[in-house]
Amino acid sequence: MADTPATDTLDEDALREAITRALLEGKLRPGTPLRERYLAEAFGVTRGMIRKVLLRLGQEGKLEIHANRGAFVPEPTAEQIRHVYQARKAVEAGILSLLAPTITHAQLQHLRAHVHDEHLASQRARRDESIQLAGDFHVVLAGLLNNQDLSDILRRLVSLTQMFVALFEPAHDSHCAAEEHGPVLDALAQGDAQRAVDAMLEHLSRVEQRVIDQLNVKEPTPVADILRSVLQGRP
Repeated sequence: MADTPATDTLDEDALREAITRALLEGKLRPGTPLRERYLAEAFGVTRGMIRKVLLRLGQEGKLEIHANRGAFVPEPTAEQIRHVYQARKAVEAGILSLLAPTITHAQLQHLRAHVHDEHLASQRARRDESIQLAGDFHVVLAGLLNNQDLSDILRRLVSLTQMFVALFEPAHDSHCAAEEHGPVLDALAQGDAQRAVDAMLEHLSRVEQRVIDQLNVKEPTPVADILRSVLQGRP
């Protein structure tokens, strides 16, 4: 296969990065199967390597792994999406309530620099980077409390909702997250916990609705062609 990347240049990390990028760019559509044998043949690697990568992505919440069926791009229902966002709202309201009275100037500056990076990614039309940074903003917020258990809980929820956004939110709405993070930071800067919570809940509700509005929009996915193009475009 002339355009298949050479085996010695394609390792697990490169393949994982390619699949993750394709997912976050919204190129792999909901419900698409990622067949071990097909991908192994397409890229000249072993099925064992493909299986490891797919299982790892499943653990991260980026793929759904079904026993005896294989790996699939997530295809959540509206109810499942609402439940995950409900969990995020509960967790993040608590985080902001704890953080607002104690946040420091240095921490606020760090968060503002992060939002600036979000804007830059949006201006560069890097959808995968925008989605990753938008989710990371919330993880960084949780990290400021130095509570690993809380950070782990939120990281898992954010990973799920990043996939919802990538799969369903229209690309032209990707810039909204950075703009919606601003009011949260402004409230934190004033030490106003309730206003910060209100701004966060409004932000999460908007993203949730944008996702659900696009839930039934589906397109066919040429998996190998998409992953090959992502691999060829990596640095």
